[in-house]
Amino acid sequence: MPCKQDTIENTSKELKKSTCGNNIRYHIGKISDFKELEIKLNSALKNKIPKGLKKKNLILAIDLNLIPYYGKPKDSEKPYIYRSKAKDGTCSFYAYATLYTIKKGKRVTLAIRGVRWQDTKVAVLTYLLAELSSLKIKVKRLYLDREFFTISVIRWLKALDIPLAMPAIIRGKEGGIKQFLKGRKSYKTTYTMSRSPEDFVKFYIWIICKYQKGKRGKNGIKYYVYITSNIFKITKKKTKNLSRERQKFSPKN
Repeated sequence: MPCKQDTIENTSKELKKSTCGNNIRYHIGKISDFKELEIKLNSALKNKIPKGLKKKNLILAIDLNLIPYYGKPKDSEKPYIYRSKAKDGTCSFYAYATLYTIKKGKRVTLAIRGVRWQDTKVAVLTYLLAELSSLKIKVKRLYLDREFFTISVIRWLKALDIPLAMPAIIRGKEGGIKQFLKGRKSYKTTYTMSRSPEDFVKFYIWIICKYQKGKRGKNGIKYYVYITSNIFKITKKKTKNLSRERQKFSPKN
C-alpha cells in the first residue's frame, strides 16, 4: 500500500469513490479509542499488501515521525504525548513509527505504531517487527533513522542478528565519532558507544566521503557516517550504494 504525506482534501480528490474531505474530518473527530484505531489500521495495511511481498526477504526501514502538539492535552491524549528535542516552538509531539519497504519506486507501509510516552525505542521496534510474522516476511536489511541511535537499540538488533544500517548522530566538538571525520577516502572502522563500563555496544561505522563540487555554493568533502551491524558483505566499493539506498528510504522521498 503506497503511502505519502498529503492533505485530507487532496487525497479525497485523488482517490476514486472517496468521500469528501469534510466527511473524513468529521469521522476522524469521533475517534477516541486510539488503541482500537491502531489495530484497525494495521489490519487494513496487511489486507492491501501486494502478494508479491509476502514470504520474502525484504529491505525494510523504520522511521519515527513527530507532529508538533500545542496546548494542554486531554486525559485520553496524555499517553500519546511524546517529548523530544524542541521543534516548531514545542517539545511535545504526537509520534508514530512506520515500517515500510520500497516496491517499484513506491513506499509500501507494512505496519504503524502510535508511540506512547512510556514506550522505549526497543519496544517500538519490537512491536513493528512482530507485525511481520503473520506476513512471513524476513528482514534482509533494516534501515533506521537517527532517532533510534541508542545503545539499547543497536545492542538488541545485534542480539537478534538483524542486519542494520543507520545514520550516526555526531555529538560534541571533538572526540567520539567526530574524530573519524578525516581523510579523502571512504573507510570502515569500529566504534564503541558507552554510558558506563557496564553499558556499551561495539559496532562498525562507515565514513563516507563525498565531494560537493560547488553544489549550493559549497566545495570540499562532506562526511556521512553510517553504523552497520551484522552486514558482512558491504565492501568499500559499495559504501556509496549504501548511502544512495538509504536516501531512497528517506522520509523526505
